[in-house]
Amino acid sequence: MSEMTLSPTVPDVTEAKRRPSWYWPAIIVGSLLVVSTVRVLTGANDIDSSGALAAAIGLAMPLALAGLGGLWSERSGVVNIGLEGMMIVGTWGAAFFGYYFGPWAGILGAVLMGALGGAIHALATVIFGVDHIVSGVAINLLGAGAGSYLAVRTFTGLPGGGPTQSPPLQKLPELSIPGLGDVLLGAEKSGTWLLADLASLLRAVTTNVNVLVVIAVILLVGSWWLLWRTPFGLRLRSCGEAPHAAETLGVNVLRLKFLAVVVSGALAGLAGGFLVLVASNLYREGQTGGRGYIGLAAMIFGNWRPGGLAAGAMLFGYTDAIQLRGRGDVIHAYLLPIALMLIAWAIWLLIRRAQGKSIVGALWRLGLAAAVLVWFAFTKEVPPEFTNMTPYIATLLVLAFSAQRLRMPAADGQIYRKGEAN
Repeated sequence: MSEMTLSPTVPDVTEAKRRPSWYWPAIIVGSLLVVSTVRVLTGANDIDSSGALAAAIGLAMPLALAGLGGLWSERSGVVNIGLEGMMIVGTWGAAFFGYYFGPWAGILGAVLMGALGGAIHALATVIFGVDHIVSGVAINLLGAGAGSYLAVRTFTGLPGGGPTQSPPLQKLPELSIPGLGDVLLGAEKSGTWLLADLASLLRAVTTNVNVLVVIAVILLVGSWWLLWRTPFGLRLRSCGEAPHAAETLGVNVLRLKFLAVVVSGALAGLAGGFLVLVASNLYREGQTGGRGYIGLAAMIFGNWRPGGLAAGAMLFGYTDAIQLRGRGDVIHAYLLPIALMLIAWAIWLLIRRAQGKSIVGALWRLGLAAAVLVWFAFTKEVPPEFTNMTPYIATLLVLAFSAQRLRMPAADGQIYRKGEAN
């Protein structure tokens, strides 16, 4: 049977309605205007300082890499909730190879260990037809146990190491644009509306940026190009939409699924390596902290696309950075735009009431907006307990509000057997 020949410019069958080209630029510019205005009105200068944004980028990258791994797998039709386990073995691989052979070898070690976890998941789901969820849970349990066992066997007795942590590791290099950091810092400290915010954003992405952050961004952009702009990507995505139809056109569905899940594991392993080589410069037992699951949530929020995935990872990373910095005033400052958004939402619903819509939804949103405004007016900070909950609350709210527009690949999670039609 002839090999399927498809143009890389064929419209994406997984997205019935494309967003206009200005959508994401408008979101970015609009968010910058809102944040800048809130900063000036409330005096919460750390809301978008270069330090906060740099911390957010560092915390977002592991989530983005894990979510990108999930995207590769699920676009081929294989659900991968084993990202957490693949991240765990990736942390050990990064620490072991990084300690003995240097940080660059640590990156390869994390990728190789994650790919091994992906290969096990692919063998179970693609070859033997095991339920994807069952296999993913098993991978998480296996990864946690294997990481703990390997750490005890390899790090015990080393200088600075032990059964639950590795010795300190060498750092990866950081990149900066010479002479730009001080200029941008001066503009940031001026506090000028919008100018200071642009300066802090530019400083965060041009000063002391770890090389692994650059690699992660390249992987995000490269995955988008490969999966949405090449015949290979179209074939792989067809495996997650209609594998039996793709089979009739000559696509080797099993091979592409297996490859995608292995790549998924490699990316998840690299996410674990990021935690070791960048975030802490050593391995600690349990340091993934459920980030594989949050990366999966970021992928779902992004509607199984790299751009939305990156936005979701940045959102979760930003909220995590704010709570780690203990800035209750920043969370408090966001109460104002939240209240205004609820009011605008209620007004929109009232306008739609002329088309027969219920007024109840508008009324409860106005009531909630009033409560948030009272909270904002009579307090200066939110309680520390609420600040610590912010990343998880943001995850739940984002998934709840984005649920209606989500559209997973049609054959995601289905057991595929060659030669069998549905």
